[in-house]
Amino acid sequence: MSKVLIKGNEAVVRGALLAGCKNFFGYPITPASEIAETAAYYFPLLGGTFLQAESELGAINMVYGAASSTSRCMTASSSPGMSLKMEGISYIAGAELPCVIVDIMRGGPGLGNIAPEQADYNQVVKGGGHGNYSLITLAPNSAQEMCDLTMLAFELSDKYRNPAVVLADGIIGQMMEPVEFPEPVQRIPDRPWALKGTADSHNLICSIQLEPDRLEEHNLALQAKYKKLAENEIRYEAIQCDDAEYILIGYGIVSRILHGVMEQLRAEGIKAGLFRPITLFPFPTPQFEDFAKDKNVKSLFVSELSAGQMVDDVRLAVNGRKPVNLHTRMGGNVPTVKEIVEKFKESI
Repeated sequence: MSKVLIKGNEAVVRGALLAGCKNFFGYPITPASEIAETAAYYFPLLGGTFLQAESELGAINMVYGAASSTSRCMTASSSPGMSLKMEGISYIAGAELPCVIVDIMRGGPGLGNIAPEQADYNQVVKGGGHGNYSLITLAPNSAQEMCDLTMLAFELSDKYRNPAVVLADGIIGQMMEPVEFPEPVQRIPDRPWALKGTADSHNLICSIQLEPDRLEEHNLALQAKYKKLAENEIRYEAIQCDDAEYILIGYGIVSRILHGVMEQLRAEGIKAGLFRPITLFPFPTPQFEDFAKDKNVKSLFVSELSAGQMVDDVRLAVNGRKPVNLHTRMGGNVPTVKEIVEKFKESI
């Protein structure tokens, strides 16, 4: 199949359509607006529905309703918009409904700016809404993965009846790269629990459990589901980690910069490896535990476009058994290979 030069934001929409998504509800916001723009063109053209809501609040509640049906649905936004969606996301997670949410991260807090950051990690991975819930979270680092991981998000969301987020920084959303599109999904999983709008359908979908024991039972079932996700769905990329003395860690655009860092350090005789979490939830904790036990590994080095958020999960996994050093940039500033090499050398 031939490749198409396309933006990451546009690749998301094509991936969603190839996954059989029929409904898009959204509200434009930079740097995610191309997702809504592309969806507005392609969804109706292919027999689906595109609806621009009056706000992010409206969009996520439309997703809540559509996710209760027999068809796949999605929305997309950026950091301030995700903040507004959090109540609805908590409701969707509580009702155990499958849907896909794309977050193209920009600078904050507040309105911040429209430059790339990775400061939505805590909000998305830790659950920015109320309650004991988790979101399946996938972190692409290329336009190709914007397509592929969107398709995977729909698969995992249906498999576990849980909302899934494609979490990308603004650079990955805006950059143009060749993308090879896979074959479309041939069959969407059956949804016997869904609302069908027919006289013989008596399904009830909600997130309210007024009786304390029933709500506790529901929460325990959710935790069991998240444990199953952690056992079966962790994804990551490890490059030259087998003999590494130092592990470089990053996701999204930072992982691509760290690849150059690793190559330069290797050229200087420093045995560096690169570890990229692809699933941020479930987090690849077992792999970090292995690094902590590895006698060859001297330290770990995390780089993020935030004040440091993913680094907390790395430190929890390592549990004090290895030093974990942190390099950060914020406000839309993206580090160079040279800058990170210098900071890394200061840390060892």
